[in-house]
Amino acid sequence: MALWLVAASVAIWIGLSMRSRSNKMLRHTARLGRLLETAPAFPVVVKGDGRIEAPERFARLLGLNEAAASLSELGGRVDAGLAIADLAELEAKVRETQRTGKGFTLPLAIEGSNRRLTVIGNIADAIIYPNGAALLWFFDSTESLRELEKRAQESDEARSAFSALAGLIEAAPIPMWHRRPDMNLHFVNHAYVEAVGATNGLQVVEEGVELLEPENGKSAADYAADAVAEDRQKDRIVSATLNGERRQLRVYDIPLGASGVAGLAIDVQDLIDTKSEVRELSEAQRDLLNLMSSGVAQFDSRHVLSFANLPFQSLFAFRDQWLSEKPEFARVLDRMRENGKLPEVRDFPIWRKEREEWFRASDPTEENWLLPDGTHLRVLAQPIPDGGLLMIFEDRTEQAQLASARDILLRVRTATFDNLFEAIAVFSADGRLSIWNRLFAETWKLSDDQLIKHPRLDELLPLLAGHLKKPTQISILGELIRMTSSNRAQRKSKAIFADGRMFQIATIPLPDGNTLFTMLDMSDTLKIEQALRERNSALQDADAIKGKFLANMSYEFRTPLTSISGFADLLKAGIAGDLGPQAMDYVDAILQSADRLSEQINTVLDYSQIEAGALPLALETVGIPALVAQIAETKVQMAQAAGIKLQVESGDAEGVMLLDAKRIGQAVGQVLDNAIRYNRQGGEVLFLARWQGDILELVVSDDGPGINDTDVQRQSPDSVHARGGDDAGTMTRGLGMPLARQIIESHGGAFHLHSEVGQGTTVIMALPKK
Repeated sequence: MALWLVAASVAIWIGLSMRSRSNKMLRHTARLGRLLETAPAFPVVVKGDGRIEAPERFARLLGLNEAAASLSELGGRVDAGLAIADLAELEAKVRETQRTGKGFTLPLAIEGSNRRLTVIGNIADAIIYPNGAALLWFFDSTESLRELEKRAQESDEARSAFSALAGLIEAAPIPMWHRRPDMNLHFVNHAYVEAVGATNGLQVVEEGVELLEPENGKSAADYAADAVAEDRQKDRIVSATLNGERRQLRVYDIPLGASGVAGLAIDVQDLIDTKSEVRELSEAQRDLLNLMSSGVAQFDSRHVLSFANLPFQSLFAFRDQWLSEKPEFARVLDRMRENGKLPEVRDFPIWRKEREEWFRASDPTEENWLLPDGTHLRVLAQPIPDGGLLMIFEDRTEQAQLASARDILLRVRTATFDNLFEAIAVFSADGRLSIWNRLFAETWKLSDDQLIKHPRLDELLPLLAGHLKKPTQISILGELIRMTSSNRAQRKSKAIFADGRMFQIATIPLPDGNTLFTMLDMSDTLKIEQALRERNSALQDADAIKGKFLANMSYEFRTPLTSISGFADLLKAGIAGDLGPQAMDYVDAILQSADRLSEQINTVLDYSQIEAGALPLALETVGIPALVAQIAETKVQMAQAAGIKLQVESGDAEGVMLLDAKRIGQAVGQVLDNAIRYNRQGGEVLFLARWQGDILELVVSDDGPGINDTDVQRQSPDSVHARGGDDAGTMTRGLGMPLARQIIESHGGAFHLHSEVGQGTTVIMALPKK
């Protein structure tokens, strides 16, 4: 019993110990089971015969209504379980693991769901499962795969963006580079390589070729280090050589934190040149605006005056000092009003506010201002895209006055046209009647209703044809107008009306391209012309008779004159015996009178020849001094007898001329005769020869009483010098002076007479050198 008691005690103790260990193991197993139940992974044991052991929630994970007994039951359904392809691959992997003991990892998809599983398979513990079972751990990797896909997509996008950015930087037309934290070059783009004339970017980086030259003792790397030190982007404008050309660059150094410094250079040379050109253009524009007659003022977006040209200052009486303060638009209007340079308005504040709206207008505004002093201004307000306003003030006072004068002129022209003796019409370039006077309408019997339509020429001609004697000739009038309009040449013609009236027609091109058509009634004029022609014919016949009479009388006088001169010479020679002194004086007087009468007869004959155009000229080369001396010598005796001092000058009149010495001597002699014969007692006569260029002037001047204006202005062949009033007249009536003038003019010269009563007379005979 004792042994049994001991054995029972030991057995109880052992039982209690085993129970305790069993409870402990149950609790541990329960905890492990709970851990497995709540674990993110699902353990599945695939035995050698294909059966599986899996927790119940594994079936719910796959969407199965009941637990699967074998691996093949995990798939093959439409909307639950593993995909058929994934299940087949899983079975193959499991068999391979059971056979070789090699583990595997496999992603799986669940049919009808977007959830994803990842299975990790290994051989199971041989102690627990001795027949080569495989232990599979299924993980729900849906969220992880989604995150991986997202990260992969973001990575692809980042890689694509980086590639695009790298390509953009490489293809950028401006030099760009990157420096490491040690400020050495790390990357340069193609534009940088071309700018420094290198082969490739690697060469630039390895050799440290800098695009920018040192400036103020600092290199490009030093400026980049300053940007890093200040931790802010810095820029500057420097000069550099790009592709062999000196250019201005705006360089940016951009700190990138621990990555280093990025840099880029923008070519601003064109911008600087453009700014310079704009500045020069602006200055030139302002100079040009100052030369304009119109006032110009410009306001900026703040309504502040930014520019005013000189005409603007003068027009509104502004001082430079006040304008230099840059007044606002409202103040400018106020000052204009104070200076009396704004139109009178009832409510000025409202008027000013309305003008301030010009800054916000979309279209330009134009106004006409009538100032209190009568000045007319045309105001143009042009909004500027930057919010400013450009104002132009044009003084239209003169134009307004001209317009008024034009209106008056048009009325005067209309009244003048209507009162002319000519019928007038103006046709425009397209052949349309534009202007006509009253006489034109009356002549052609056209009504106002017909003319007010401004008919074309081809419409008007049929209305005019019926008034002509020959209606078919109306085409001539139309052709005259057309030819004048096209050829711009004046044309003339005549038109005979059916009632016998005759009109002189002229078409004249006008400067504006129009054609003036005039008609002058020549009926009465032609009658007067016919009467004048008949009278002229009678006068010509009388003049011919007079010429013949003078010639015949001259010849008739010559015969008895010759006898008188001959008998007087015989008496003087003593044929009839010796004569006493008184008788000798009578004989001398007879001879002098005969010579004078003979000279007068010769003058008449020569003048008659000149009138007939038959005066012969014996041209020869004559020395000027000799000619002057010869002419003066023939008149010395006559001057002495008359008590006249004859002064002869030919100082610079040298050379020779081709002329008829006899006729020239006759002409000058006639002038000298009159100057000596009709001068006062003790007077002087100057005979002067001088050159005026290629013109030889023979001048005869006396200090006698002179000639009145009527005789001087007469200047005709049958009108001679006449002294009025007493015996001291200057020159005789007769043919001497006209003959002298005709002889000078027959040599191609000119005969000029200058005289004043009481101041003497001067005759200038100008002969051109041949």
